[in-house]
Amino acid sequence: MRVKVIDESHEKDLEEAVNNFISNVEVIDIKFQVSIAVFAEEQIYCFSALIMYKG
Repeated sequence: MRVKVIDESHEKDLEEAVNNFISNVEVIDIKFQVSIAVFAEEQIYCFSALIMYKG
């Protein structure tokens, strides 16, 4: 088993990156996480996925 971590600042970018990666591998499981940080008056989002796959 192998893992791949993908991190994007927008959920659509994460969706595209995950779809591109899993099109060529046998997926075991995918875990998603969203984090939010505040810097000054700006909210910063981090969308990430951990993909477990057979390698």
